Amino acid sequence: MPYSTVIYTKKDHIAHIALNRPEAGNSINLKLAQELGDICRQINQDEDIYVVVLTGAGDKAFCKGSQPEKSGTIYSAATATAGIEKPVIAAINGDALGQGLELALSCDIRLASDKANFGFPQVAQGLIPFDGGTQRLPRIVGRGKALELILTAETITAQEAVEIGLVSKVVGGANLAAEAEALARTIAGKGPIALRYIKEAVNKGLDLTLEQGLHLEADLYFLLHTTADRTEGITAFIKKRPPKFKGK
Repeated sequence: MPYSTVIYTKKDHIAHIALNRPEAGNSINLKLAQELGDICRQINQDEDIYVVVLTGAGDKAFCKGSQPEKSGTIYSAATATAGIEKPVIAAINGDALGQGLELALSCDIRLASDKANFGFPQVAQGLIPFDGGTQRLPRIVGRGKALELILTAETITAQEAVEIGLVSKVVGGANLAAEAEALARTIAGKGPIALRYIKEAVNKGLDLTLEQGLHLEADLYFLLHTTADRTEGITAFIKKRPPKFKGK
C-alpha cells in the first residue's frame, strides 16, 4: 500500500525504510508512527526479508524528534522498530534528536554521517524521554554517560557518539547510504534464521542471568540443527561454494 510519510522498498532480501517528512526534519507525528508500525508488522511477516535499513529522507536530518498533535498527544515509534525480528541498521544521515535518537537506539547497528548530531533536549523543556531513551541509552553507552547526556540536554557530534559507543561507525555523508547498503548485503548473505536467533539471544540475554542466557543460547543453537538452512550451510562448506539459504 502507498504511504505518505514513509518510503518503503525491498530488494535482494533487504528492506529499506526512509522517514519522509524532510520539511519537518522527519519528525514523528501520528501518521508517521502509524505507517511505520504497519511497515514493521509487514517485515516480520515477510520471510523474504533478512535485514532492514532505516534512514531519513533528505540530507539534513535523520529525525529531529516528535511533532505532537494539537491535543498534546505523542506517539511511540521506537516500539515498532524494536519489535522487528530481523537485524535493523540505522543509517543516521543527519541530526537524531529527542524521539529521533530514541528511534535510532531501537535499531541494532547504528552508522552515522559525519554531519549528524545527537541529543535529548527534553529536560530543558521540563520533560523526559518517553520512547525508550532512559532505558536503551544506558544499555548502550553505560549508566553514567547516559545520565550525563539526558540530564544536561547536551548535543554531541557524530565523532563524540562513536567514541562513547552510541554509533558503530562515522562516514562522510555522501558515502553513508553505500556503507549501510554494503553492511546490509553482508548480513543478508548469512542464514536468515540464524540472524533472527542471534538477535533474540543477545536482546533477551541482556535481561537474564548469565546462566539463563546460556540456556537460551543453547536452545536456539539446537533449534537451528532442525532447519534446512543448517543442512545447506554444511553442504556448502563441504563443497566450498556459497550457501543458498531459504529461511527454512
